[in-house]
Amino acid sequence: MDAKEISLDEKEVKPVVDHLNDLLANYHIHYQKIRGCHWNIKGSNFFTLHVKFEEMYTNAVQTIDDLAERILTLGKPPYSTFGDYIKVSTIKEVNTIGQTDTFLVKALIDDMAVLIEKEREILEITAEAGDDGTNDMVNGFMQYKEKNTWMLRSFVNED
Repeated sequence: MDAKEISLDEKEVKPVVDHLNDLLANYHIHYQKIRGCHWNIKGSNFFTLHVKFEEMYTNAVQTIDDLAERILTLGKPPYSTFGDYIKVSTIKEVNTIGQTDTFLVKALIDDMAVLIEKEREILEITAEAGDDGTNDMVNGFMQYKEKNTWMLRSFVNED
């Protein structure tokens, strides 16, 4: 399949797919970081953050699947190796073992800022390409992270 099957111009879809693959790579690193936060949180905020991190990684894994399926819908292959994810991702891995709750939360806030910036770029590109389907999907991803950024910033008293 290619993009013309869903009434999109192949040439205009290429930058959309490139940016979606970049977002996919960043989401994979972000997802694994959230898992590490979930596994390694300790202290008085354990119960609160353990549950929040589980919600966040569940959302991230669904987002990863949605991104890969959208790339396939646009007629291209999604990245599918950790080598690609690590090479392409702006978000970097961190060791979550032995870190404070504040460190973990701030690491995720930083990741979400990167993801939101990338999503805003995609919104511009999809608007130019007339790709309302991708635009709508990415807008939903961004709204989830905007709300969670506010919540996590409030948690570490940076609101």
